[in-house]
Amino acid sequence: MRHNKHHASLGVTREHRRAMLSNLAASLIEHGRIQTTLTKAKALRPFIEKTITKAKQAAAKTERKDAVHLRRLALADIRNEDAVTKLFNELHKEFANRNGGYTRIYKLGPQRQSDAAELALIEFVKADDQGYKKSKGRRATKAKAPKAAEAAPAAPAAEAPKAEEPKA
Repeated sequence: MRHNKHHASLGVTREHRRAMLSNLAASLIEHGRIQTTLTKAKALRPFIEKTITKAKQAAAKTERKDAVHLRRLALADIRNEDAVTKLFNELHKEFANRNGGYTRIYKLGPQRQSDAAELALIEFVKADDQGYKKSKGRRATKAKAPKAAEAAPAAPAAEAPKAEEPKA
């Protein structure tokens, strides 16, 4: 049975997919931002976020053997030693206060001429970035709109008599 086996196959074999995600993750770590197709970016997000979590856990470990173990697990996924070293030595500090959501995907639209693939930009979220605030819902925004409209006409009416008093 195939229970809980869903992932983006990307139209390639399992080995090719792992190699592709490894290369994309290494490029993302080295450059901080890469442009790729939207499907690859969506497949890369959980892959790189699990690796960043390993780097954070390794930094929190007290015993060296535990940190080395996590580094080797990350090296098995991302097969670029320079990228893993940069992640474990430098980049993990940026995500120390974040609980997930280390990457952001921007849709760029269908821009590739050859196959009209939808392109996306995937980047690391900065440490001090708060992100977008969610509204409380559609009903809450509609309820607030009439209150603001009622308050707006009341303010000019109060100012108008003040302007007329000096004339009299």
